[in-house]
Amino acid sequence: MKPSPNIYVVDDDASFRKAIGELLRASGYRVALFESATQLLKAPPNGQPACILVDVQMAGLSGPQLQDRLAEIGCRAPIVFITGHGDIPTTVQAMRAGADDFLTKPVPKDKLLSAVERALRRSREAGEGHDRVIVLRSLHSQLTPREQEVFAMLVRGKLHKQIAHALGVSERTVKAHRHNVMQKFNIQSLAQLAVIAERLGLLASQP
Repeated sequence: MKPSPNIYVVDDDASFRKAIGELLRASGYRVALFESATQLLKAPPNGQPACILVDVQMAGLSGPQLQDRLAEIGCRAPIVFITGHGDIPTTVQAMRAGADDFLTKPVPKDKLLSAVERALRRSREAGEGHDRVIVLRSLHSQLTPREQEVFAMLVRGKLHKQIAHALGVSERTVKAHRHNVMQKFNIQSLAQLAVIAERLGLLASQP
């Protein structure tokens, strides 16, 4: 059985922090409470499933400043802002910087739990996508240099004849390389190959 996600609550209002902690624990989450952003930065999320609930205005580092610091150290845990001082510019800035949600105090129980679940689900999906890219990079690195050339031309819509001319080989050789590429990625269509190239950033990096 997978452990419950960790929810990190960062708020300098002790009574609010305590109430949120009790609610989250009663809902099955593991909870860590912090009265300042500096405290959290001493023990940030370490890769386990987690979500950070943070106030916007706090003594010391503000919520958005904490968001920036976490990004700098590579922490990818989703952030949900909960604040009594929300305004449109702050909300827009936080969301553009990657915040998952922005809630205004007092937050109804159902709305808070829904926001946390959404944030955790999106984080899981992003993590799975990241893992998939790592696998694709590994597979791409296993292609021979010539197979990589054929791969790059195929995903740009080049015909076998054009690829053969460009590489100075026969069309039969190009088809053999294509077959090898498709086998190594375990796919059946050029459309799938193009999606892989896009995920790997290969379409943007070459003309």
